[in-house]
Amino acid sequence: MPASSASTLDLDAILAPAKQVDGYLRQFLDNRPLPANLRQAMVYALLGGGKRLRPALVLRCCEAVGGSFTQAMAPAAAIEMIHTFSLVHDDLPAMDDDDLRRGRPTLHKHTNEAMAILAGDGMNTLAFELILCDPSIPTPALAAAIVRELAIATNDMVAGQVYDTLPQPPEAPENDGQTLDDLARLKRTHRHKTGALIRASCRMGAMCGNADTTRLESLTRYGEAIGLMFQIVDDVLDVTATTEQLGKTAGKDQKQNKLTYPALLGLDGARAEIERVQAEAVAALKPLGDSGHILARLVEHLAVRRH
Repeated sequence: MPASSASTLDLDAILAPAKQVDGYLRQFLDNRPLPANLRQAMVYALLGGGKRLRPALVLRCCEAVGGSFTQAMAPAAAIEMIHTFSLVHDDLPAMDDDDLRRGRPTLHKHTNEAMAILAGDGMNTLAFELILCDPSIPTPALAAAIVRELAIATNDMVAGQVYDTLPQPPEAPENDGQTLDDLARLKRTHRHKTGALIRASCRMGAMCGNADTTRLESLTRYGEAIGLMFQIVDDVLDVTATTEQLGKTAGKDQKQNKLTYPALLGLDGARAEIERVQAEAVAALKPLGDSGHILARLVEHLAVRRH
């Protein structure tokens, strides 16, 4: 797509290819033997709205390195499964204890806690099965590499949930025994809890498109920057947006006394950090030339999103 066309795309148009993932997931679940109530719970959680950012990144990053959406559809569906499983578990009473997700009752409110836990467990493992069984991934070696990428990101995301919800010692082995200040702790949480899956989305898309080392590294840096930026914007929206706008309960971070960018830097400081990380993401795309313009446009939209 020419640069002039890319520059006019709105956010919905950039994310639109990821809507194909819904049909892919529906077909996969319909064809996979499962208890009917478990399938219904997964469908409720997976297909109940959402921006589809992570699958869109898989598809658009594959496109940016010369691949097709078809080549990346299985990893795009898998990352949405992992993301949705994380939301289902994050909403449970033992975690964030939330009643609303994507504008609807959370899964444990729609069904019950046991089913929400089991549906999350199932989506977690089905994501890897989906990749390994999809014939559009040409070689077992590529499938294994994608599974490895997703597994690492999933475990990093779980670590981020631990950093976010459970007390941590000021000195820890993963920090080489160093004491982290509040901002460093917050960045660590965001890079794991939200950033890990976004980074993996970009890398898996690049891998599906047979990216060379330079372009893979470029999209890795882009994914790291956009992952951090996305969560900083979330922090700001938790303070400035309404529950109706967000589709989830607003103001929960402050009520739970969580570390956030507005809490540490103020709203102006958080917005300045969004601009800084946005610039990092755009700069990372330079090796892609014109092929990176849609991804650059995506960053612009996400930096100013309202929900």
